[in-house]
Amino acid sequence: MEQDVMINKVAESGIITLNLEDYYPQGEVMLFDLKDYLFMGLILKEKDFREALKNLDLTPYLDKNIAITCTADAVIPMWANMLVASYLQPVAKNVVFGNEDFLQKTLFLKNLYKINTAEFADKRVVIKGCGELPVSESAYVEITNLLRPVVKSIMYGEPCSTVPIFKKKL
Repeated sequence: MEQDVMINKVAESGIITLNLEDYYPQGEVMLFDLKDYLFMGLILKEKDFREALKNLDLTPYLDKNIAITCTADAVIPMWANMLVASYLQPVAKNVVFGNEDFLQKTLFLKNLYKINTAEFADKRVVIKGCGELPVSESAYVEITNLLRPVVKSIMYGEPCSTVPIFKKKL
C-alpha cells in the first residue's frame, strides 16, 4: 500500500518571507525638551541657553536615541535645535527633530535602508503582516518602494494566505 506523502507547497514555492519586525528600532528613546530651557516658559535667551548647554551633563544621553522637541507653545529659532544636536550627536546613538513617534519611524526607515535589495532580485516576497510589534504604515510603504524595482512579486500576509501587491509583467 502506498503511503500518502504530505508536500509543503509553501516551502517548495520559493517564496521569501520578510518580517519587518526584524528591522524594528533597538535602543532606548529619550526626549530632549527645549521647554526646560525657556525663560518664563516662553522665551529662549541665547546667552543663557548656550551656557546651559555648555554645562549639560551628557551622561544620560549616552548611546540613546534622542528626539529634540519643544512641548511649550513658544517660537524656537532654528539654530537652537541645531545647537542641541551639535551637543548630543557625539554621545547619542541617533538624534532627530520631532517627537518620540517620529523618532521611532525615522529609525525604522533607517534600518530598512540597510537592506541589500539585490538579495531579493527576481524573488517572490511576502511581507509578513501580523506580529507582536507595532509596525507603522510608513514602513510597509517604504519596503514596497525598496523592493518593487527588483522583485518578481510582492505579497502581504503569511505564505499560506497572502494578498497580492505587485507582480512583475514579463
